[in-house]
Amino acid sequence: MTINTVAPAPPAPVRTPSQPAPSIVLDAKIPDGPIEQKWEKHKFDMQLVNPANKRRYTIIVVGTGLAGGGAAAALGELGYNVKSFCYQDSPRRAHSIAAQGGINASKNYRNDGDSTYRLFYDTVKGGDFRAREGNVYRLAEISGNIIDQCVALGVPFAREYGGLLDTRSFGGALVSRTFYARGQTGQQLLLGAYSALERQVALGKVSMYTRHEMLEVIVVDNRAVGIVTRDMVTGEIEVHLGDAVVMATGGYGNVFYLSTMAKGCNTSAIWRAHRKGAAFANPCYTQIHPTCIPVAGDYQSKLTLMSESLRNDGRVWVPKKAGDTRSPDTIPEGERDYYLERKYPSYGNLAPRDIASRAAKQVCDEGLGVGPGGLGVYLDFSEATNRLGVNTIRERYGNLFDMYNRITGEDPYKVPMRIYPAVHYTMGGLWVDYNLQSTIPGLFVGGEANFSDHGANRLGASALMQGLADGYFILPMTVGDYLAKNRQSRVTMDHPAVSEALNEVKARTQRFLSINGSRTVDSFHRELGKIMWEHCGMGRTDASLRKALELIPALREQFWQDVRVPGDNNELNQELEKAGRVADFLELGELICIDALHRTESCGGHFREESQTEDGEALRDDENFSYVAAWMSTGDNSKPMLVKEPLAFENIHLAQRSYK
Repeated sequence: MTINTVAPAPPAPVRTPSQPAPSIVLDAKIPDGPIEQKWEKHKFDMQLVNPANKRRYTIIVVGTGLAGGGAAAALGELGYNVKSFCYQDSPRRAHSIAAQGGINASKNYRNDGDSTYRLFYDTVKGGDFRAREGNVYRLAEISGNIIDQCVALGVPFAREYGGLLDTRSFGGALVSRTFYARGQTGQQLLLGAYSALERQVALGKVSMYTRHEMLEVIVVDNRAVGIVTRDMVTGEIEVHLGDAVVMATGGYGNVFYLSTMAKGCNTSAIWRAHRKGAAFANPCYTQIHPTCIPVAGDYQSKLTLMSESLRNDGRVWVPKKAGDTRSPDTIPEGERDYYLERKYPSYGNLAPRDIASRAAKQVCDEGLGVGPGGLGVYLDFSEATNRLGVNTIRERYGNLFDMYNRITGEDPYKVPMRIYPAVHYTMGGLWVDYNLQSTIPGLFVGGEANFSDHGANRLGASALMQGLADGYFILPMTVGDYLAKNRQSRVTMDHPAVSEALNEVKARTQRFLSINGSRTVDSFHRELGKIMWEHCGMGRTDASLRKALELIPALREQFWQDVRVPGDNNELNQELEKAGRVADFLELGELICIDALHRTESCGGHFREESQTEDGEALRDDENFSYVAAWMSTGDNSKPMLVKEPLAFENIHLAQRSYK
């Protein structure tokens, strides 16, 4: 169904009182039994769809990264009809391609003590004990299968001289479990998923819709049955119906404006689902990556990641003397502070991301930072180059060194890199149960778009692991179980809910075009990002969060009165695309601050300055905050409703994290 007309603009939204909310209980559906047997038992207990019946079902998959592309390929291989959507011009441009360092798996090829349980433990501990044990153990259990799958697809992982797969170390682990393809692991994994996806396209099992942005989810009788999209080239608004919807649209880090994420990354798909009834879990859990190229000026629109893998051989340091402007190669060893090695001798430069980021901020706040504005620390490869030789360093990190050189004009083979923390990943996302199903039946969420596996801090090289676990191995099973148990008649195009969703999209689009204000969309986005970074960034306080909650609603009101979106809907219109995304960021930013204000403890990437140890580390409050904070939308400009899912730790003992 294609419609390219728009309705008259509706009046501005009016603040409405919160309606009495029904009692909501979040059922995670964690299987009973020993944790080592939960997933295998659950797979056996799930209902299956007859192979001959699978072709009768249509599954909509939004997003073509590792989670979405893997899910679409696997579901097509099983025999389902799949509609796959992405806003890029090719599935190969999904942001998974930007991942650099590697993918974790507990293969224990090095015989260094790794195991499924150790990967499980490291992930729960790395997330500061704010993740579900059942989901995390399943992730660790599946990790080895992911490597086998990717090798079968032809992913060119690095190999040792004898031909065996090579591994290296990443933050928060004392073993080498990270498989990699130089500094472009995400790209190679995505090409593997893309090849599997395109095979199904060629076989006619997957219909590919590029340059289509999802703008609404269609819910009928409390189940997801379709989506509304906009063709970004022609402006045509389309309805697509199916038997289940899978969202794998990535994270929402661009709410901060400056981040390592691609400029197109946005929250609109999951935010539209949230507004239709999907709970949003732990939105304040945002990750600041310690190894990024520092901001160079106000003109910048994004930042660039330097892989965590560099900290295998690079040493992080600052001068011991504040304001030391000497060239780094002239500063003697005795006048350098290798602060991560000093503070965390067991893990050294491979301390987890949240800890390493706060440590960098601390030394810069003390006046020890380097580079313009003092917002940088050194990542030095001189010792490793002398020990291993420049050819070995080039083999391991050559493309990353070249990238740094092209961006900064500095040669990291000769001088240390300058790095500083930046927004990189979001652990929060739509709430899902063990089956990766949201609070809207029939709406499944995979990869970074859900909240399920990383708690309050993701360990390095675990995003690719989760995306492929969800896409290749979990969603194909759980979606089938849902279809087998919910044999309901298919919704048709003339259903009132379809028309309602369509009219909502048309009205919203027309409203953007009719405001005709004086400010650009980017100016609002940049201002929102500054508010978020200054008041809800690496360090958060009660006062800063309350200030943000004053500024964001005022900025949102100004946006709806004074934004200017040129052009019209019936053509390629990037300003219109950005307007919709920024409008959703303005709502999400407020929810992030509400969540951060309510969680008065510190945990992982959420650091409340009022809650820290004597050493300046995050201090949890397990008695009052050992739960998932899931927020339900209650309507325009109404306060969201908090629903708690208690976290139970039966296999790992709760303890204050220590990486010393």
